[in-house]
Amino acid sequence: MSKNNALFAVALITSLFFIWGFALNLNPILIPHLKKACQLNDLQSSLIDSASYIAYFILPIPAAQFMKKYGYKGGIILGLILFSTGAFLFFPAAAVRNYAFFLAALFIVFSGAAFLETAANPYITVLGDPAGAERRINFSQSFNGLAATLAPLVGGNYILSGKVLTDAESSKMSPEQLNEYLNHEASSVQIPFVVIGAVVLVVAFLIYRTHFPPIVEETSEEAVNDNRSLGVRISELLHVKSLRAGIFAEFLYVGAQAGISSFFIRYSEKVAGFAEKPASFYLTIASAGFMAGRFIGTLLMRYFNPVKLLITYAIINIFLIAMAVTLKGEVAVYALMCTWFFMSIMFPTIFSLSIRGLGAKTKLGSSLVIMGIVGGAIFPVIMGRVSDATHSIQWAYVVPGICFFGILIFAINNHKVKKLTLSGSH
Repeated sequence: MSKNNALFAVALITSLFFIWGFALNLNPILIPHLKKACQLNDLQSSLIDSASYIAYFILPIPAAQFMKKYGYKGGIILGLILFSTGAFLFFPAAAVRNYAFFLAALFIVFSGAAFLETAANPYITVLGDPAGAERRINFSQSFNGLAATLAPLVGGNYILSGKVLTDAESSKMSPEQLNEYLNHEASSVQIPFVVIGAVVLVVAFLIYRTHFPPIVEETSEEAVNDNRSLGVRISELLHVKSLRAGIFAEFLYVGAQAGISSFFIRYSEKVAGFAEKPASFYLTIASAGFMAGRFIGTLLMRYFNPVKLLITYAIINIFLIAMAVTLKGEVAVYALMCTWFFMSIMFPTIFSLSIRGLGAKTKLGSSLVIMGIVGGAIFPVIMGRVSDATHSIQWAYVVPGICFFGILIFAINNHKVKKLTLSGSH
């Protein structure tokens, strides 16, 4: 590829990191919004995360099989078409104000995102000088962090209305007035998601028109000569204690991260009395703290043992969650916001500890660790159930506190690891 073509191709693949990061970080906006528009309890609203993360759990293997047959470019185009289709389906879902329709649309969006994430990481490494592969992937992943910061800001301004009815206010409305209010709330997602769908289609067209080099995957001689079935190889890998522990730790981490962010706006409303729009702005600041934490954490790991840093961050987050559960007012919200910074290094550090020493089995082991993402489909639901049962969203935050305690135990069990090369990002 010529230099200009290579730069354009890198820009297009980098946009994929932004696209799926933006979609995933709109969930904390959609959860309080659809809770209001569809009159849901906390458990029901948490199914937004379930629809998203279950797609991430189910689709990577079919996506990999599709790309094996039709190539990574074909997989990316299909992923973008699925993503765009799901985004467009928000329009009729809002028109009929049907929650199951919204969940189906989200599942399609994140089915597409699973294709994109499966293809983007290996593709970005081959677009240019091999010596610059690590630099390119770090640059592209920074746009995922940028998307995480911008999504709540955009969603807060263009989706949230800032109007939340109390029980007393809604009881004074006639059925027609209440229905009109709910329909108006639901309709606010229509234009933003149509715009998202259109932008994603444009990216799909540009990728279709752009030449990309084929990916030739390097396979070790040991892997080539391994003719055993996939099930047998997975079963053998799961006998590796460090890998099993890592899968569970990643399951806990993604569950904690999803749960903390998903209910943040509702938490801020109940604990500190913030309106939903200001709360979404605080969510933007917290997300920016996550991105800053990733850069600062990477720098600190040059001077401090990554495992000891993981231990320290887990302990700090346990104390921050304890503050968030027991305190009231703005200070409780600020404590919760700080957890984003200390979550920032957890995914790549846990990932790297999990696959350490797997040799030729690293690729399959990595896939198993990534499947731990399904924690994001489960722990927000548990938090929703706790909130509904106790009538306190604050007590629901005990759940991510338990997750951080599990991560702390995992880190302590790996305290003898002195050197670690970080890989993996979410």
